[in-house]
Amino acid sequence: MTSNNSITIGETLIGPGKRVTVNLPIADLYTGTALSMPVKVVCGRKHGPVLFVSAAVHGDELNGVEIIRRLLKRKGLLSLRGTLIAVPVVNVHGFLNQSRYLPDRRDLNRCFPGSPRGSIAARLANTFLTEIVKKSDFGIDLHTGAINRSNLPQIRANLDDPTTLKLAKAFGVPVILNSDLRDGSLRACAADLDMPVLIYEAGEALRFDEVCIRGGLRGILNVMREIGMLPDRKVSTQATPVEARSTSWVRAPSSGIVSRIVKLGATVSSDETLATVGDPLGDNVDEVLAPFDGIIIGRSNLPLAHEGDALFNVAAFRSTAAAESRVEDFVTSIEPNGQFN
Repeated sequence: MTSNNSITIGETLIGPGKRVTVNLPIADLYTGTALSMPVKVVCGRKHGPVLFVSAAVHGDELNGVEIIRRLLKRKGLLSLRGTLIAVPVVNVHGFLNQSRYLPDRRDLNRCFPGSPRGSIAARLANTFLTEIVKKSDFGIDLHTGAINRSNLPQIRANLDDPTTLKLAKAFGVPVILNSDLRDGSLRACAADLDMPVLIYEAGEALRFDEVCIRGGLRGILNVMREIGMLPDRKVSTQATPVEARSTSWVRAPSSGIVSRIVKLGATVSSDETLATVGDPLGDNVDEVLAPFDGIIIGRSNLPLAHEGDALFNVAAFRSTAAAESRVEDFVTSIEPNGQFN
């Protein structure tokens, strides 16, 4: 087996067989205190691809931070082929403030490719792109839903690309979505570089969800096996995920108190009641109805809603029964008594 290549991150050269922490400088705090983005580089002895795994591009999305922490503790990395670049906290400012955004109120995931002479967001995006993304062959970016909004474990990617589709299926979550590229996003920038990138969405901001964390860790390891960074398992019982044909957010028909009837991951039928919205006095009650047969892949957790607020994200499949089966199998395989709230 050919020896692995060395890799340089920042000003640090990491050779084969080395495991090094690199702190990439970013904009300092108001106090003048230096701030840096922590990066762990695991350079295997044997040649293989370079994979980056990142989290907290939105600073309040914490599941991915824990997924990467557990990934770096895996003993299997001792036999790694290629190089793993792990970035548990990309948006360090947002992470410290428990905020989705940077201090300039910009969304980092709308600021790529950035600029070395722009705003804090532009500079951070440029640093991450230059030092991490452009030095990788594949990427996995870990996300959650927003505050008070939960996502069913799902992969979002360009499924029209055969390599990306293969990796999305290998990840092993129940649902994969062919997601459009958004200007300024990390994934759009990676697409310009012809780099396959998966987005793992699972759970809620500022909360740990054990099923989502275990599912994300297992998915990353599955992808690493698929691209030859880790040895294949002798036996695999992993079910093939189902691909959503379309998704739609169901919105509150009126303002008031939300009483939910269905849970995340539930199978629903067209015109089925998902929730009711009523005024505080209980005089007026409106039903929230499913627009089509599908699975609930996202939902708001707030018991209050204004008219037009997004309450449920419903995904449509060729076979809703198959999708339901994949969700049940996933939860059972991760944690026997696991359940999405």
